[in-house]
Amino acid sequence: MGQGQSSSDDHNQSPALQQLQTLAASTGALPVLQQAFSRLSDPQTHSVPIPRLQKRFDLRFQEVDCDHEPVVTEFNRLLSHVGSAVVDLFFDAGKNGVDWCMFLKGYTNFCARTVASTVCINLFRLYSLICSRAGIPIDLKFVSCDEDFKISGSLSPKDTIFVLWVCWAFSWDSKTFSLSTGKEKRVCTLPDVSHLVLSCIESCIEGDQKIDLWDSSVADMNFILPAAKVYAWTSTALPNLADCFVQFFHGRLCFIPTNEKELELSSPPQFLESPVTQTALFTPARAWSISLTLRGPVREEMPKICFSENLDKMNENLLYRSSVHGKGLNRFWANVVGYNGPLLLIISAYVNKSNNQSWIIGALTNQGFENKDSFYGSSGSLYALSPVFHAILSSGKERNFVYSHLHPTSRSYEPHPKPVGVAFGGSIGNERIFLDEDFNTITIRHHFTDKTYQHGTLFPNQGLLVTEARVQEVEVWGLGGKKAQEVQDAYKKREQLFTEQRRKVDLRTFTNWEDSPEKIMMDMVTDPNAVRREDR
Repeated sequence: MGQGQSSSDDHNQSPALQQLQTLAASTGALPVLQQAFSRLSDPQTHSVPIPRLQKRFDLRFQEVDCDHEPVVTEFNRLLSHVGSAVVDLFFDAGKNGVDWCMFLKGYTNFCARTVASTVCINLFRLYSLICSRAGIPIDLKFVSCDEDFKISGSLSPKDTIFVLWVCWAFSWDSKTFSLSTGKEKRVCTLPDVSHLVLSCIESCIEGDQKIDLWDSSVADMNFILPAAKVYAWTSTALPNLADCFVQFFHGRLCFIPTNEKELELSSPPQFLESPVTQTALFTPARAWSISLTLRGPVREEMPKICFSENLDKMNENLLYRSSVHGKGLNRFWANVVGYNGPLLLIISAYVNKSNNQSWIIGALTNQGFENKDSFYGSSGSLYALSPVFHAILSSGKERNFVYSHLHPTSRSYEPHPKPVGVAFGGSIGNERIFLDEDFNTITIRHHFTDKTYQHGTLFPNQGLLVTEARVQEVEVWGLGGKKAQEVQDAYKKREQLFTEQRRKVDLRTFTNWEDSPEKIMMDMVTDPNAVRREDR
């Protein structure tokens, strides 16, 4: 283990060190931490020099491409202090730097046993410190209370943008750092997080204050948001936001290149706007927002969309887009049938085209669509994605998650035909979301008709009355990974083969006129009621 072992031997009688090593081992990171400490530490002092550790957490950008140049300039200055702030805030250093015990303590206190609320507070503590060092005014205060902190003060909408951008940069870095180390240029997409900022403002303002959710100048809004309310919004609306920092912390500390050349980033990463964001309803920013509400395998698929620099690779997850594949339930079904994995349906619509106020909603189901005349599904969630973000999760009371019904193939009379279309929540005839078979109209009902999903509005100013809107675009994204896509491809090939076989009639199988299909058809037309005996 090298220097890590030497430092460990110096403290082998310490119960505190044994406890730290046990905690690190419980996360599975102890061997990696030992290797990292061995490479970072000075062979003579058996400690990691502070400048070297600060460099491990350095997060500076060379170029920033965004509509708000003054905001971007401040943000770039902010990130230049991330490395030093992380080390000063979470590592205790001695005369020679950070020894093995303090190295482990910094990791375990942050990644091994820290509850979500503490991690979220640490995120705001870090933001406050880097603002102070960057000379950016900030009104955040923290009071220590029983090994935790309570937050007070206030934040502006611009501060909220910065916090979200920093977390986005943490997420991007944790997914791409090991792949891009040593490259001449690393590219990161700066997302539009206005839908998240509006959600935060909406939850923080008082009843007599009004907000225009269609206003695109979020950074220029003059709202004072109580820090405690912003913290509460973060914990409830985006419960995984603080995990972005944990992943960044873990990745930067545990991934150590094998040689000194790789340890030096040849140039700071660039921060550019990706063309992917202009091609779909499901932008990287919206994908990231949804991922912050999820746990499990579905969340792991989101980085392919959030941080993809290749449009073709991103579109591998796209199963259906109405403007490309055609509108209507039949075209939709031809592209989603056979996909047995999580799916995200996204709809863009408007009530009044003249005011240019379209909105976007989404519905996530953890299984593929089925042709049924009743509701089905085991879990799911609804999302308001634009202009404001809301996550509407399962309530646990009912299980009417998904409804997808095509026209029945039989011509038999149905006294009470079931609606044809796609729906989520509510009940048959009173669906919370109903998309008609032509994909022209979407019907939205108030949440009092629905016991499957939690309360919440799906678009601005949604009232008690039923709303019918015109559909602009429909997309379906597969989030089941490569395996689900392979299963669907095999299903489509099999169905295509069966279709081709059914179209072919081999006349050689009929030995004479009496056995031919033409003879049978003519006999039925002549006397369809005649009693016939099968020749044996």
